[in-house]
Amino acid sequence: MTPDPTCPDAAYAPSRRAFLAGAATLTVWPFLPRFAAAAPGGRDPRLIVVVLRGAMDGLSAVAPVGDPAYAALRGAIALGLDGPNPALGLDGFFALHPAMPTFARLYKAGKAMVVHAVASPYRERSHFDGQDVLESGLGGVGRADSGWLNRALQALPAGERIARAGGLGVGTMTPLIMRGAAPVLGWSPQVLPRASDDFAARVLDLYRHADQGLAETLERGLATDKLAAQAGMGDAKSRAGAATAEGMKLVAAGAARLLAAADGPRLAALSFDGWDTHANEGGATGRLAQLLGGLDGAFAALETGLGPAWRDTAVLVATEFGRTAAVNGTVGTDHGTATVAFLAGGAIRGGRILADWPGLKTADLYEARDLKPTTDLRAIAKGLLADHLGLSRRVLDTAVFPDSAAVAPAADLIG
Repeated sequence: MTPDPTCPDAAYAPSRRAFLAGAATLTVWPFLPRFAAAAPGGRDPRLIVVVLRGAMDGLSAVAPVGDPAYAALRGAIALGLDGPNPALGLDGFFALHPAMPTFARLYKAGKAMVVHAVASPYRERSHFDGQDVLESGLGGVGRADSGWLNRALQALPAGERIARAGGLGVGTMTPLIMRGAAPVLGWSPQVLPRASDDFAARVLDLYRHADQGLAETLERGLATDKLAAQAGMGDAKSRAGAATAEGMKLVAAGAARLLAAADGPRLAALSFDGWDTHANEGGATGRLAQLLGGLDGAFAALETGLGPAWRDTAVLVATEFGRTAAVNGTVGTDHGTATVAFLAGGAIRGGRILADWPGLKTADLYEARDLKPTTDLRAIAKGLLADHLGLSRRVLDTAVFPDSAAVAPAADLIG
């Protein structure tokens, strides 16, 4: 994430993340086959988790225009259903940001849904701690050396139908969500791919068939900026994870090509930076609108690039926390608590909003400043892993999300 000088965490970025400085822009983890038998009914499911780093403003992404307190709290950046650039009505109470027409189309088709007033168990406002809790799947801040998506991959039963299926991770840093005990084949500018063994050779052969430019770039182990450019991920400013709309679209398109391959990966984590909007956030237009437009373009790129595989795909978009209910003095928003999560894909039972709405009156806000969380993000992730990939409640409560037995999986997310 590009450090924001107005953000308290910015000063800690070098020391907290220095060990990640050498990570390549694109890091791919091809895992040994583990989950062919997990999908019931002969399906071939894909699960994609998109992490928005910097804390997305959920009250602007999906505006509660029906809440009487909304317009006054949001001031100049409030969305409306009338006038220039109107928000896209969803259910009479919530409206989608106008920069997201693809998601609106998927929602109307019953293939996308919104979870509002959602949060991880984290209740402070540090980006780094919030991201670690989100990606580790733990109940709070602590030493985490693995992520919940990696642990889910390990827990899936072995089988033969998907002979070489695996995981994919894309971002400017190694996403914690995909770190863990599962076998990893990674690249960095300093280390050439370990392509001499049979498994690595098979993986590189897959990439050559799916994306020749990407395969060649990975083999050469180029520096981060050149890696992004020659892999078809745009120039240095549009590279994977960068805070640009075009970068998000290009990353999603490249990931979709690999996920669509018959022998390609089936679980993926994409990391997009730049969602920290302390100043000049904008309303229907402006900085946040550009970012949301990029995310919307990523949905479109995944749908197009996955082709027939989109039918069995579920996408979860999450961020470390939300932003303040009120606008600050620089026409932005500060670190908050609850926000929104997006679900999309052919496997999603969508066309609805999942929300136990807490309200925006001062007395209803968390610590009198933030949208109050009423849904645990782990419940959403558990619901996807249970119904889409077939993981048991016991495994979810103990291995994937340790000590989370009190958090029940959300039901009926998969249709």
